[in-house]
Amino acid sequence: MTTFRAILSIIALALVSVILIPLQFIAMGLKWTSAMRRLPLLWHRCAVRILGIRVHVHGKVADTRPLLVVSNHVSWLDITVLGSVMPLSFISKAEVASWPIFGLFAKLQRSVFVEREKRAKTGSVAEQIADRLKAGDVLVLFGEGTSSNGIHVLPFRTALVGGAARAIESVGGSVTVQPLAINYTQLHGLPIGRFHKPRVAWYGDMEMASHLWWVLKHGEIDVDVAFGEPLAFGEGADRKRVARDAETAVRRLVGEATAGRLTRSPKGAGPAQERHADETEAA
Repeated sequence: MTTFRAILSIIALALVSVILIPLQFIAMGLKWTSAMRRLPLLWHRCAVRILGIRVHVHGKVADTRPLLVVSNHVSWLDITVLGSVMPLSFISKAEVASWPIFGLFAKLQRSVFVEREKRAKTGSVAEQIADRLKAGDVLVLFGEGTSSNGIHVLPFRTALVGGAARAIESVGGSVTVQPLAINYTQLHGLPIGRFHKPRVAWYGDMEMASHLWWVLKHGEIDVDVAFGEPLAFGEGADRKRVARDAETAVRRLVGEATAGRLTRSPKGAGPAQERHADETEAA
């Protein structure tokens, strides 16, 4: 039964992709900003429904722009989970661009790719980030720099946040940095304990294909997405302190989700997702 479910999910995802991917290529080619932002959102919303992932949104995305969201990172699933909540793009490591399938989706999401080892390209990447923020795009940075086992939040890398901060400073004025916590809490309606959290997470040297197949077969995963209080980042702000404050907020929110202290919207976050997306478009 689980194999049959996985095959049906693959077929459904393929059909959605065949329709939406060409439209996104056209939108990007013609620079239709609204379509470029909304089409990935539609794809991710279809994907979470097909996979059986129930996204519970807590809190509210900041109304102010420019906006940089700083989040923890648990799995490749985070991309689809966050992508289903609101129009956004990711600041990603450069090697993701060359990954099969996922690299294509990252490009269609209009991700900004960072070559961390090549300092000579830092300036051009910062310029890309600044331009995107100025244009009103919401960018997501995974503060840990890698994915975790889902049990613990790894220390945020101040160098990553600092790199984004350099881009922010070139925007001028104040930029909002908003912490965001992702926590996978239930599998088939039952709490995910410490044993199963690493099974849902994708980290270390895990093979992508086998993990993807497991998710396709099982599905029915509940995930909490919690927005923290926005942090103002203006001229002269301490980058390290902003990174520490964001990390502290994310750790607290992950802990609250694990303990079941976050109030959930009924039947997942469908209405909440629509509300946040509409607020984002209007901002």
